[in-house]
Amino acid sequence: MGCNLAIAGVTGAVGQEFLRIIEERDFPFTSLKVLASSRSAGKQVDFKGKTYTVEELTKDSFEGIDIALFSAGGARSKEFAPAAVEAGVVVVDNSSAFRMDADVPLVIPEINPEKIGEHKGIIANPNCSTIIGIVPVWPLHKANPVKRMVVSTYQAASGAGYSAMVELEQQSREILDGKAPTMKAFPCQIAFNCFNHNSALGADGYNQEETKMVKETQKIFDCPEIAITATCVRIPVMRAHCESINLEFTEAITPDEVRELLGAAPGVTVLDDVEHNRFPMPIDATGKDDIFVGRIRQDFSLGGHRGINIWVAGDQLRKGAALNAVQIAEKLL
Repeated sequence: MGCNLAIAGVTGAVGQEFLRIIEERDFPFTSLKVLASSRSAGKQVDFKGKTYTVEELTKDSFEGIDIALFSAGGARSKEFAPAAVEAGVVVVDNSSAFRMDADVPLVIPEINPEKIGEHKGIIANPNCSTIIGIVPVWPLHKANPVKRMVVSTYQAASGAGYSAMVELEQQSREILDGKAPTMKAFPCQIAFNCFNHNSALGADGYNQEETKMVKETQKIFDCPEIAITATCVRIPVMRAHCESINLEFTEAITPDEVRELLGAAPGVTVLDDVEHNRFPMPIDATGKDDIFVGRIRQDFSLGGHRGINIWVAGDQLRKGAALNAVQIAEKLL
């Protein structure tokens, strides 16, 4: 059975990824409405042999729509998602606008698909770093509860949108040509550099990305007592975030047990070739649906064999954003 589908923010990096994934997965829709800001209205989008005209996103955009995939930014989600819900639409929102709302399910289908049925019109897609980090942690946590999680992220330009990806390429050319780098999308030079994640710093010294990872993981795992700390960094990679994750478990656990659990986990590919020093890289994850996991090893600084280190790579635009939202939409149907 098909649905009447709308995509809000279709001209952005995640919006374009929505279209690719809908086509690849043969998502069943009977009609498609493509929406964006007023400056993109009138543009043409070619999709599955048809040409669609981008319409301006307004509060009147949702008549007759069943499901709307939003990736238009938090401010637009807050402005337009309630109007969509009032029109009878189920909104799957990729922004941070509703994630911590107690009435809004925050869903990763591999972890808590049962929450989808509790929606009141809006389902939130978690932050990209949260998704990429915890899809592989969840099967371990189910088998042996995680008490503490220390995460350091290595985040690609794609997380800041299409303009940031263009800026990384442009700056690389400029610097290699001996020119000063153009800086618009990022506050710092991204080419040949890395810097603290470009989200606002809170009074506690943590940036918003770090705070999101802590709060969202606790909500998705339904485990407010899990202790989490994060350090989030931008690196000069086009697509796919990487994360170094240190886990403290309740009981003893071995790297072989971790490999076995992850080998059977949905949405995870183990790439842990110790013999050849071959572990997940952004280029492995780019364009792929799974989260890649390697560098699985004991943390000997923790007693009782309760510590494990892992390294993960995942495509921020796919599982970190668009794919997760489409998977939610598939379960709605």
